[in-house]
Amino acid sequence: MSINNKIVSINNSVLSADSVSLCYGHFNLTHPGHLRYLQHAKTLADKLVVAIISDKELDEDSFGHHFSEEERAESVINLQIVDYVVILNKSTLDDLIDAIKPKALVLGKEFEQKQPKKISLAISTANKEGSVKFHAGEVHYFNSNLLYRNVSDIESSNRNKLNSICKDYNINVNNLEDRLNNFSNSKLVVIGDTIVDNYVACDALGMSAEAPVLVVKELENREFIGGAAIVASHVAALGAKCHYISVVGEDDQSNMVSKSLIDQGVSADLIVDTSRPTTYKTRYMVENQKLFRVSRIKDHKISEEIEQKIISKITALAPDINGILVSDFVYGVITQNILDTISNLSKQFDIKLYGDLQCSSQVGKVSKFDGFDLITPTEKESRIALDDDESGIEWVATTLLKSTNSKNMLMKLGSDGFIAYSSNLSYRQDFPALSVNPVDVTGAGDSLFAAMSVSLSSGASLIEASIIGTFMASLVVKEVGNIPITNDRLNQYMLEVLE
Repeated sequence: MSINNKIVSINNSVLSADSVSLCYGHFNLTHPGHLRYLQHAKTLADKLVVAIISDKELDEDSFGHHFSEEERAESVINLQIVDYVVILNKSTLDDLIDAIKPKALVLGKEFEQKQPKKISLAISTANKEGSVKFHAGEVHYFNSNLLYRNVSDIESSNRNKLNSICKDYNINVNNLEDRLNNFSNSKLVVIGDTIVDNYVACDALGMSAEAPVLVVKELENREFIGGAAIVASHVAALGAKCHYISVVGEDDQSNMVSKSLIDQGVSADLIVDTSRPTTYKTRYMVENQKLFRVSRIKDHKISEEIEQKIISKITALAPDINGILVSDFVYGVITQNILDTISNLSKQFDIKLYGDLQCSSQVGKVSKFDGFDLITPTEKESRIALDDDESGIEWVATTLLKSTNSKNMLMKLGSDGFIAYSSNLSYRQDFPALSVNPVDVTGAGDSLFAAMSVSLSSGASLIEASIIGTFMASLVVKEVGNIPITNDRLNQYMLEVLE
C-alpha cells in the first residue's frame, strides 16, 4: 500500500476493520521519544493509527515553527510500525474515537494528571469503547539499531537526515562556513572541574586459574586532559579566545594540564588545592573495548578561600568577554556562590551563559543552572532533575526548560543524537548521531557543548549551532581519547557530508 493510501479520512472503513490502538499528537518531529511511545501502543492492538493535530490548532495554540500537517503525516506514516494516519483538520479526536471505536487510546504520561478539555472529552468517549492508557514507552539509555541494521546503512540514513534538516531550514555549507569564520570574534571563559584521562592499552591473556578474574598485560599508556579542561581546549582549537579557570592538586598531573593548555593556546588560572589531587581517571582497554575505569578523586566542596579566588578572577575578566561556559562534573568546584556571581555578571555585562553538568557516576542536578542561554543535559540527567522516570521526552524537556528559565536546551540521547529546544518552543528539532559505532564516546558531550557555545556566542542560530555541534561530536568519537578538534578539520568534515 502506498503512503498516500495510508493517510486516511476519519470515516474510512479500514480504520474499524481490525482492533485499533490510537495515538495522538502534533509529531512536528519524530524523535526517539515518539518511537518508544508508538512501539508500546503497537503491542496493544492489531493496527496502529496515529491522529495528527491540524495546522489550524497548532497556530491557535501559538505552537511556533512547525511543518505542515501533510508533511507531519508523511513523516509518521513512513514509520514501519504505523498502519494509518488521520489528520484532524475537519474533525476532533473525540469524533475519531466515536467513529473507529479503538481498543486502546494511548496518551502520553503528561495527560494523566493534567487534561485539557478536548483530551478529557476524548478520554471519556474512549472509556466507553475500550481502554485508555497513559504511557510514554519504555525509558532506556541505549540504541538497539545495530542488532537489526549494519553500521553503514544507519550512518548513511543519518547523513541523509542531516542534509534534509539543512534543506528544511535553508542552511547550506556557505552559511556554516561563515559561522566558523566568526568564531575568532568570541571571547569565552570556561570554568569547571579538571580531569586527566589515562588510557592503558592491554593484551588480554585470559582468565586466572586461581579465581574468575580477567588477566591482562599492560602494553602502554597515554594521558589526555579531560573534564572542563578539554572543553576549553576545544573552544580554543575552534578559533575562539579562551581563558580557563579551575582547581587542581599539587602534583605532576597539574603540570601536565598546564603545559597542554599552553600548547592549545588557552590562558589559564589553575588554583592549587592541597586537600585534593588532580582528578585522574585510568581506563584499561583491549583494542577499543574498555574493560573498566579506576578514578583517583576527591569531590568535596572547595574552601571559601579558593571560592573567593575564583570569583575574583571571573569578576576581573567579565567586562571583556561575551560568554561563560560552566562545565560541572560535580567534583566540588562549581558552588552556588560561584553560580550566583556568574548570573549577576551576566546581567551586568550582557554575557551569555552555557551550562553542562555531568553526573554519570556522581549526584548532581542540572536544574542548578538558572536563566542560562543553553543547558545540555542527557535524558537521564533531565529525569534526575525532575525526579521523573516515566513521562515522555517532550514533556520532560519542556518542563525542564521552564523550570530552569533556560533560553535553549539540548536533550542528549547518546547514540540517538540529541533534540534541540528553544525556550519559546518555536524550534524543536532532533539531530542524528553521524557516528553510530564510536571508538570512544568519552568526549562527545564535551565537544558538543564547546561547539554549541562557541557557535551561539558567534551569532549562529540554535539550528546552525546544532548542525555544527553534530559534526563536532561525530569527529571526537572516531578516535580514542579527548583530542581537540580544530576549525579547519571541522570545516573539512562538513564539506564531506553536506550535499
